[in-house]
Amino acid sequence: MTRTLTRLAASFVAGAALLSMNGVQAQGGYPNKPIRMLVAFPAGGPTDVNARLFAQYMTDKLGQPVVVDNRPGAGGNVASTAAASAPKDGYTLLYNTSSFLLGALMYKSATHDPLKDFATVARTVGVPLVVAMHPKVPASSMQEFIALAKKSPGSMNYASSGAGTIDHLAFAMLEAQLGMKLTHIPYKGTAPALTDLVGGQTQTFMTTLNTVLPFVQNRQLTALAVGSKVRSPLLPHVPTLAESTGIASVELTAWNGIVVPTGTPKEVIERLNQVVNETLKDPEFLKKLEANGAEPYGGTPAAYGKFLAEEQGRFAKIISEAGLERQ
Repeated sequence: MTRTLTRLAASFVAGAALLSMNGVQAQGGYPNKPIRMLVAFPAGGPTDVNARLFAQYMTDKLGQPVVVDNRPGAGGNVASTAAASAPKDGYTLLYNTSSFLLGALMYKSATHDPLKDFATVARTVGVPLVVAMHPKVPASSMQEFIALAKKSPGSMNYASSGAGTIDHLAFAMLEAQLGMKLTHIPYKGTAPALTDLVGGQTQTFMTTLNTVLPFVQNRQLTALAVGSKVRSPLLPHVPTLAESTGIASVELTAWNGIVVPTGTPKEVIERLNQVVNETLKDPEFLKKLEANGAEPYGGTPAAYGKFLAEEQGRFAKIISEAGLERQ
């Protein structure tokens, strides 16, 4: 009887050890199938371009395809909702932007909490916003544009890529802090907003540097100000928003990052974070970023989590001060 119990105990221990080893192997073998990267914007836009660049380099480093899946709509909430409800196994990533936070703050239909329903992987890159103006507008500087807007409230307009987007919020902040009134013309995405600005249907639009740069270089648009802390080497003659508005602390940058559903194994998050940081040190990758006017970030999951919490507080304050209503 004693021998039988001993054999049973030994079998149980051996089986438990085998299961434990299999679990370690499963985690250590991540990834063993393609990874889906959700993007809340249409293909071809600035966020999509950055996401696909990361997907390409992450594919090489992970040994499995990282496939971009564009899910635009509802201020980013379509992609965020899909990501939040995905299996917590590291095979669904959300390449997120400010819309990740703004969608929850600005849309009544939002069903996710960006800080509770997601675990952070890393902040990836940032691209400064540029205030671009149609050349026919009788202003040669940001100061002159502001003067025109104050002289005749509501007569000057600006396009945005959609209600509740970072470019909408940026102009709303400037209106509140500078005491001017502009007419907001929202579009469904960056591409149509830019097309109408170039065509003269709207007067100004705040979008990413890499998006507007070719049109500024071809003199189809005029760059009034750049949202970074210092002037961009790609547009050295263009002043910063702080220089041109007198708002010392103003900085408007379109940041990107990667998050996964809360509950994703820590080991998987650490592996993804490692790959993101390795990618951000790749010389070839950095050359492509620089050409787009983007700045590499990187860092730990915890650092990105802290950044998101701070940004959410900043956005909520701007929305309140500007009197913006939830859609």
